[in-house]
Amino acid sequence: MAQRMYVKNLTTFDDKRIHFGFTLGINTVDLNFTHYKVMSKNSNFKPVAGSTDYKYQDSMVRADIPTLTPGFTVGIVTNLRLNDNFDFRFLPGMSFGERKLVYNIPIFDRAANITTPLSNYSIKSTFLDFPLLFKYKAKRMNNQRPYVVAGGAYRIDISKSGKDDLVKLKPSSTYIETGVGWDTYLQFFRLSTELKFSFGLDNVLGSSPSAIQNNQVYSSAFSRLSSNMFVLSFHFE
Repeated sequence: MAQRMYVKNLTTFDDKRIHFGFTLGINTVDLNFTHYKVMSKNSNFKPVAGSTDYKYQDSMVRADIPTLTPGFTVGIVTNLRLNDNFDFRFLPGMSFGERKLVYNIPIFDRAANITTPLSNYSIKSTFLDFPLLFKYKAKRMNNQRPYVVAGGAYRIDISKSGKDDLVKLKPSSTYIETGVGWDTYLQFFRLSTELKFSFGLDNVLGSSPSAIQNNQVYSSAFSRLSSNMFVLSFHFE
């Protein structure tokens, strides 16, 4: 009587060679900034005399994302069983995210025809996600099974980005991904709760707007931008 008995659900689920499912998740998107010490160190920064850019040519312009904005992720799960402990997973989907940049100088967006300074500059993205992951599963404990995942991902930002954006990002980038999760075997499906970290490898900083279109100082302050994503996912398989 001291041994509590559990009814095991989906006892043959992990024996399937291939199975499918879908994913719902919450994400936050971040940027890693590499700044020029002062604006004049950027050889591509050529401000027009008397312009707003010109007065910052010897300044230390800095940006940050002080608060992460929640986004949404949806996708499809394709799982290939390799052996008792390893799976190979392909999880194509879409992610919607936003990054709000704050500068140590006033933000003026001439292209938006706004004369008052902005509190932040918002970069919204819609990603097509193509992650390829290896999943290592620990021994099943009744209806629970912890696991870790690792692999890579390729993302394409399909959101519209004009030439006059204050900070323009390149549309595609590659990532290294790693995470932990917990499988719960329910009566009719397996629910997996997963926390995954995605670290960008590429410089996603795009070209600066022309001096005629908009102010260049906001994008020319960086020598490199890399994108990171943190995702809390719920897999239904």
